[in-house]
Amino acid sequence: MNGAILFYCISDFLVHFTIFCVTAEKYRIQVLALCQMPDHIHSTLVADSARALAAFQGECTRKFALVHNPVCHATGPLFESTFGSVPLFGDKKVRTNLCYVGNNPVERRLCKKAEEYRWNYLAYGSSDHPFSEKLILRKSSWAMRRAVQEVRAMKRARKHLSYKQLQRLFESLDRKEKLQLCDFIISIYNVIDYRTASRFFDSYDEMLAAMHANTGSEHVLNEIFIGKSDTCFTKMISIVNKELNLKDIHDVLALPADDKYALFQQLLLKTGALPEQVAKFLRLPLHKTGERTIDTNPKP
Repeated sequence: MNGAILFYCISDFLVHFTIFCVTAEKYRIQVLALCQMPDHIHSTLVADSARALAAFQGECTRKFALVHNPVCHATGPLFESTFGSVPLFGDKKVRTNLCYVGNNPVERRLCKKAEEYRWNYLAYGSSDHPFSEKLILRKSSWAMRRAVQEVRAMKRARKHLSYKQLQRLFESLDRKEKLQLCDFIISIYNVIDYRTASRFFDSYDEMLAAMHANTGSEHVLNEIFIGKSDTCFTKMISIVNKELNLKDIHDVLALPADDKYALFQQLLLKTGALPEQVAKFLRLPLHKTGERTIDTNPKP
């Protein structure tokens, strides 16, 4: 990500996920793992060629930027580069990589066990509704049945879901059905090959056990973390939603520079986050002038 938070709300995750899955099918990419973190994405992929992999990643980033930027009141490139990849040879290296990808949220203290984090999709390897009650359409509301029908139609047409579409589908549902619809969308679009991934550990349960026992290593990935935890981003979202009463969390990014600076100081005090983390959340650039400060008038 280009020095900022990427996923602010469920719609961000789902829009990217459906784009990712539809594009993976288009380029015949085998997906062994995927993890969406607040400010970056990890995946373990098998492709027929480097060209196919590059085409897949390029299309994913372009499509997501195209729909994500207007929602976030942004222009220009969303990512610093199209993608970075590391070839893996040998079962041991693949196992290490899968553990690292699955355990990224554990490493960043977003959950205690890898499968407790919705957005690494591990839990969907054993259930189609791991975070909600089982969906029984005949007992569901008319709005829920309509939403399911529309999602199925979009999947059949090999189209990803949009922000406006998700907002419309979710707005008429109660909390229980919102959770059910989220699980349904993930399950119906999901292209992760859990069976092949599990074979590197003998079984799905053994794969989870390996992740519980070892967070994995960064392998040859040059990943730079800021702070020891990403939980501060959840706190920031809660504070912003409560105090600013925004209709859309992304609207915080459209605040005037002076308001952003005041909010920066407030979030810094209330969350205990590092300045760099708050700047990421508000998409404010940092510069050095003796100490780290916020540039409230960045050049375009």
